[in-house]
Amino acid sequence: MGLTALVSFGARAENLYFLLINQSSADIVEFHVSPPHESRWTDNLIPDGYVLPAGNEVEVAIEDGADHCAYDIRAVFADGEVFEEYDTDLCELGEWTFTD
Repeated sequence: MGLTALVSFGARAENLYFLLINQSSADIVEFHVSPPHESRWTDNLIPDGYVLPAGNEVEVAIEDGADHCAYDIRAVFADGEVFEEYDTDLCELGEWTFTD
């Protein structure tokens, strides 16, 4: 799976919201973040009971009140594939697009 990041959010607010877009061929069943160098991921940030089907999008919220912008990200797909990217500045992004 690939990832394309677009749009600028500017300075970091207390909570961070962005659009998660799935243009891959598999549903996204989980999406997690973690501050860099921490060993635990957040709970699934896709709203409860929701799977992000291929070809769809959902707004995701990081409501940790943190003043940093860097996060590791992790997406788990229905086909078992896992995508991870590390030390990503999410304040610079307004959307994430996953592709095959």
